[in-house]
Amino acid sequence: MVRQVRVLLLAALLLATGAVMSSTPAFAVIGGSKSAYGPWAVRMLVDGKPACTGTAVTPEWIISASHCFFEQGQPIADKRVTFRVGSLDMRKGTTVHPVPGRRVGSAQADMMLVKVPPMKVRTARLATAGVQPGQTVRQYGWGATCTGDENTCQSPVLKQSDLRVVRPDDPRCEGYTAPGGSDFCMERVSGIPAGGDSGGPVMSIAPNGAETLLGVFDGSDRQEIAEAGEISQQLAWIHSVTRR
Repeated sequence: MVRQVRVLLLAALLLATGAVMSSTPAFAVIGGSKSAYGPWAVRMLVDGKPACTGTAVTPEWIISASHCFFEQGQPIADKRVTFRVGSLDMRKGTTVHPVPGRRVGSAQADMMLVKVPPMKVRTARLATAGVQPGQTVRQYGWGATCTGDENTCQSPVLKQSDLRVVRPDDPRCEGYTAPGGSDFCMERVSGIPAGGDSGGPVMSIAPNGAETLLGVFDGSDRQEIAEAGEISQQLAWIHSVTRR
């Protein structure tokens, strides 16, 4: 898991700027398209700066990646975090603040649930079955559209990329997934998620309104391979937190 750890640690170290540095070629994150739908998508900011992406799973709970809430190994204070909800353009969304002391991380996955005041947004349907190799999925986020200093090219509008699930024992997934683990591995079809997309939804592809939340994006090589924590494996934890 060395490569995955390196990606996640670097994301945490540079979170305050909302960027993850990369030396991969510029074409690595060019692709995908502007989203026309995504009412459950949430933009996370730290100190008012773009940081990560998340998903509204109930009117009062947002799920994102745990590593988005740490900076240089230390937890980020609730008062520094805000979310923009209700618009595909984060400049037009509504700002909501976390309920102090009400965020809970999973012990088995890179996932964090954060309670907020009631949001007037459509929430995501949660997957009850696991993803399958060969399945095409769609990742959403406001993350970087370039490499290098990814903070300079965070998208103001929601974007999406299509990815294909591959077997966890695929050699390309080494360092990203492990057989029996809580993450699944994906290969690029069109576009690849990058810095600022962490924590964002990985959805099934279906007509508008029918998407299902399959995973929480938590890492990529900025070229061909990405990973996400699998929602179906965390359903009991999600329900235990959100139904309190």
